[in-house]
Amino acid sequence: MIAIAHFVAISFYIGAAAVAATPFARPVGAPVRGVITLLAAGVVTHAIALVLFARSISAVPMTGLGPALSFAGFVLAATLLLVELLAQEVSLTLVAAPLAALPTTFANIIGLIPGREPPGVRGAWLFAHIALSFVGIAAFATAAAAGTMYLIERRELKSRRFGAIFRFFPPLATLDRVNHVAAIAGWLGLTLGVVLAGAYSIAYREMNLPQLMWGTGAWVAVSGIAVGRVLGGWQARRAAVYSSITFAAVLLLYVAIRVAGPAAGKFL
Repeated sequence: MIAIAHFVAISFYIGAAAVAATPFARPVGAPVRGVITLLAAGVVTHAIALVLFARSISAVPMTGLGPALSFAGFVLAATLLLVELLAQEVSLTLVAAPLAALPTTFANIIGLIPGREPPGVRGAWLFAHIALSFVGIAAFATAAAAGTMYLIERRELKSRRFGAIFRFFPPLATLDRVNHVAAIAGWLGLTLGVVLAGAYSIAYREMNLPQLMWGTGAWVAVSGIAVGRVLGGWQARRAAVYSSITFAAVLLLYVAIRVAGPAAGKFL
């Protein structure tokens, strides 16, 4: 049942991206209500899968590589749904929905095997750190998706090509605003997650070097965007380039650490 619910959620995410791509096949606008309905169905089904899994193991489904990847996909999809509902346009779905489907698919391929969770206050502390960090990463991914789309649309406009991308993508100002808000949200989430992780390491005298490297790298990257936009007066193009490149670098760092490090069965 849990695997089936995950499969259905992945199908909804891919279906939402396919429907959002309608303007590339026909000269019409994207069906906003249809895309949001598919996204909402995917998020609800994904939440049911995680609840069923949590009940089966009597723990929060965040530790262990498979559960962590599934939870990351869920948080990204839920963040995307919130953004699309507020903006009432669905162009981000074209990029972010496959991004949510990807870790969820990997989670099902490698299996939902939970890690060991410490009990009591220590477990709640660890849960808060993981949840806030995933929210920060999901917001960072949203900023990167908006930044990438901004760069693509800007190049289309400069070359005077007014095809499907011009019809489908929202105005540059909207993409810039999404990038700005998501970068700030990502910085807040990751900052709180890193602070909790540091305090946890000091209190219980535990330190995981790969987690420290990746978490610090992601925090420095998203902090650069937030500081650049709020204090440095970064213009839209500069923030879009920086967020796209740094998020790709954060993903590559994760893959490199996973490949090189002895982290079998763990997120890192």
